Order: sequence, then C-alpha cells, then structure tokens
Amino acid sequence: MIVDPRPAASPEETGPAPATRRSELDSIRVLVVVGLVFFHSALVFAADDDFYVRNAETTGATFVLSALGVVWAMPMLFLIAGLGAWHSLRRRGPAGFAAERLLRLGVPLVFGTLALAPLPQWLRLRADPGYHESYPAFLPRFFDVRLDLAEYPFVLQGEHFETGHLWFMVLLLVFALMLAPVVRWFPAAGARRIGDRLVAAAAHRGAALLPAVPVSLLCALAGLEEEYAGWSRWAYLLFFCYGFVFAADAGFRAAMRRDARPAALAGLALLLVGFPLFLLAGGDPFTDMTLQAIIARAMYGAAGWSVLVAILGLLDRRAAAPSASPPRPGARRRVYAYLAAAVLPLYILHQPVVVAVAYGVVRLDAPIAVKYPLIVAASLLLTVAAYDLLVRRTRITRFLFGMRDGH
Repeated sequence: MIVDPRPAASPEETGPAPATRRSELDSIRVLVVVGLVFFHSALVFAADDDFYVRNAETTGATFVLSALGVVWAMPMLFLIAGLGAWHSLRRRGPAGFAAERLLRLGVPLVFGTLALAPLPQWLRLRADPGYHESYPAFLPRFFDVRLDLAEYPFVLQGEHFETGHLWFMVLLLVFALMLAPVVRWFPAAGARRIGDRLVAAAAHRGAALLPAVPVSLLCALAGLEEEYAGWSRWAYLLFFCYGFVFAADAGFRAAMRRDARPAALAGLALLLVGFPLFLLAGGDPFTDMTLQAIIARAMYGAAGWSVLVAILGLLDRRAAAPSASPPRPGARRRVYAYLAAAVLPLYILHQPVVVAVAYGVVRLDAPIAVKYPLIVAASLLLTVAAYDLLVRRTRITRFLFGMRDGH
C-alpha cells in the first residue's frame, strides 16, 4: 500500500485504492449544497443568530434543527474534498494539482468575492430604515481592507469586508496549496511505511472511530467558530487530511463499512448527551474554557466524526450489496447528473439569493410557517435558474464559476 500519490509510481506500486467514481459522494455533495438553502433560510428566523436579514418574529427551534445538519454537513464536504484531492494528485502530480485548484477554486473565489459577496452586507445595512446609501456607493467601503495575518487564512479584514459563505472555498484552496508541497517533498519510503501501519491498524474492529480523538481534542481545546458553520477552521483541515489518507487504500473504506453501525450508535449517544450539555454550558460554549464547555465541545467533535463514518459506511454497504443494481437512465438520473455538475456554482450563488429573497419576504405580514417555505422555494428556484441561464451556457461563465468544459 502506498499513501504517496505522485504519478512516478508504476501501476504495480499504486496499491489497492479504488479508482471507480463513488456516486454516493456526488449525491451527498448535492444534498449538502441544496440543504444549505434550507439552513440559511432558517437563520432568518433564528433567535440567537445575527444573519444578514432577520424576521421580526423569531424562534429557538431553528437552532436545534440546524445543529442536526451542522454536526456533519460541512465536515463531510471537506472529507470528500480530501478524497478527491488524492485522486487528483495521483493523476496530475503536485504542480498540476496546485494549478488545477487555483483555476477551479481560486478563480471563482475571486469572482464571487468581487461580484456577489458585497450584496448580503449591503442588504444587512439596508434593513436599517435610516440607511440610504446606494449599492455602488457602498462597494468602496466593502473593499476597504487591511492585512491581518493573525486571522490566517482569512488575512483580508475590514469593517464591512467579508468572504461570507465563500469561506469554504478559501479553506479548500489553502488546504490544497498546503498539501501539494508536502506531497512533493515528503519521502516516498516514509509515506509507504506510515501507510502500511495505518492500513494494518484499520483492520482492527472499531479502528474507523479512532480519528475522532484528534478532532475531539482540537474542538475541546481550540474551540469552535460559529461563523464557520460551528467548527474550527483547523478541524476542517483534519477532515480534509483524513479524506486524503483514506482514499489511498481500500482497507480504510472497508473499515468504514465494517464500523458503520457502531459509529451510528456512538454518534447518536454523543449527540444525545453532548447537545444538552452544550446548551446548558452558559456563557459562550463555543470558546469558553469551563469544564462543561470543554466536555461538550469534545463530545461534539467525536459525534461529528462518528456521524461521517456512519453515513459513508452505511451508504457504501448499500452500494456494495449483491442486490444493488446500477442506476437506470431516466429523468431522475438526468436531474442528478445536472445537479452534480452544478454543485460549486450553486454553492457560490445560493447565499446572495437567499438573502435577497428574505429581504423582501420578511416585510410580508405572514407567520413563519408561511415565510420560511416561501423563502426556501423562491431561493431554490432562483438559484437554479441563475445557474442554468447565467452560468452553464457560456465558456467564460463556466470558467468564472470553476466548471470544467463540457458541463
């Protein structure tokens, strides 16, 4: 088994990592990105959140419901990105991988920051009846930035400037650019030895749960960051690295299938105990160093990894079952393929659309039960329409949104 993905290895040396595309991973990515429309729409009504647009009537129920997705959704995207990074590095080599990431992530990140990120901040200000500044007049204030290395990798800071929901792309790009030189210069023999030991360890029952320990410790001691979907930015680096390592050998995938049910039970137990502990910790449980807050964050981190193992392992079991049949062509399959190709553009587009829709909807004289589904439905429709009509049809717009030619 070889962890080193550099293309200099011969076919005999590449180990047993599977090369087939895992369709369930594409399905998860689509589910998470579509789910973000529901999540961000719910924040409009959250009693304990400072979203761009807030409804006059709020509810605490959104926090509980959102937490069920927050614990696994964004970590899953980073884990899947790590899996993809291994295969991309194997095909392209470190230099080619870095160049491809700069094009697929760097270009849409810059474009999204320039063209889309200012809108939610401006609408936040427009919620104040005394604010009358036009959007063009606001833009220079949005881009009035300073360099702050202490916030790495979010080194551009300003009174109004933010990357907004594009923080996900900032982290993905930085993690990829950190990974490429490590792979380039790390001794191949050392990678083989480490990989062999990890695969041997993964053969033991319950081993797929052990990566929860570093995640748990990091969450407990470094704290959580609410603005990054409730996880530390460096916890996401762990998930990304786990995905990269797990892609290198089929033994890791087998371990996740084997340990999926214990992981599901562990994740459920940790959430049932840790979530109330988190809510009752008082102060700021995301960063406070009280014993209760530390324990709650540790359980949150362990629950997050356990849920990832459970989801991936159980889905992989289903896909590998003898009775499983290949997907049949049809309308459903075509919709799935359409959305799978659209994941990154939909992610880039969705939050400005949600905020703009919510800005109008909250002014209606209607209960939350009417406003919430209205925001969700209109945002989904407009986001997909913007992708279909404004992004996917021309080469330049596909390039600006990180799409490959042909989609």
